[in-house]
Amino acid sequence: MLSVTLALVAAVGYGVSDFMGGVLSRRIDALRVVIVSYPLSIPLVGALVPFAGGTVTRGSLIWAVVAGAASALAIWWYYLALVDGPMSVVSPVTAVLVAGIPAIVGFAAGERPGGLAVVGIGVALIAVLLVGREPPRPDAQTRFSPPVMLLTVGAGTAFAVYFVGLHQIDAGGGLVPLLVSRVAATVVIWTIAATRRTFDPPRGPALWATIVIAVLDVIANLAMYYAYQGGMLALVSVLGALYPAATVLLATVVLRERVSRLQQTGMVLALGSVALIVAG
Repeated sequence: MLSVTLALVAAVGYGVSDFMGGVLSRRIDALRVVIVSYPLSIPLVGALVPFAGGTVTRGSLIWAVVAGAASALAIWWYYLALVDGPMSVVSPVTAVLVAGIPAIVGFAAGERPGGLAVVGIGVALIAVLLVGREPPRPDAQTRFSPPVMLLTVGAGTAFAVYFVGLHQIDAGGGLVPLLVSRVAATVVIWTIAATRRTFDPPRGPALWATIVIAVLDVIANLAMYYAYQGGMLALVSVLGALYPAATVLLATVVLRERVSRLQQTGMVLALGSVALIVAG
């Protein structure tokens, strides 16, 4: 039950930070946000390391580096896909891969959730697909071209690798592996920024919003990190991938954006999937 709660906390954290990042990215380049938010997560996690204790293994550190690098590539490819492709396709495809690949890996590794939980996983996958399915805008000129498809699949797969990597980290290792993953992610993001000559951090209100995004990201990753240490990869990943529901809810309440019938159905299914997973 604790793992379920933590995974849902992570989903809310990811969803809120995605909402803020999306709003901010309408005004400035998304890369300018992550070149600040990612390194900010290092001291935030580092401040908690002495209180977590634990013994770190070499294997955990290797998986931490893999997870961190994957998360950086995932966010970069995702933003590139959103720039050149339709969000109504990019978002749900990415989310389904984030939820589905770890679930498949978990089942292949021998995880066997209860019957109701398995049904809940299936319902959650459908919910993620529907919630992320935004209606296409009449003025949109983008299309789901082969390059956009590759970026979308790459982003979803990289996010999934991040989830699998977190799950592979040994329990009882404290927060050092999570700190290492944030360092690895920062190195990758800064390398990308250097190659694109985009080292121009946001200023003023945008900077404060970026700081809030960094805090939310740390909270979400902490929750996901500990959820994996006590829960199955398949269950935790699917619940964590419900983050689009929080993003859509905020867009509805704050920005007064219209929610389609499919998205409404997806949010209802998301609630049902959580109930099934808890019951299972």
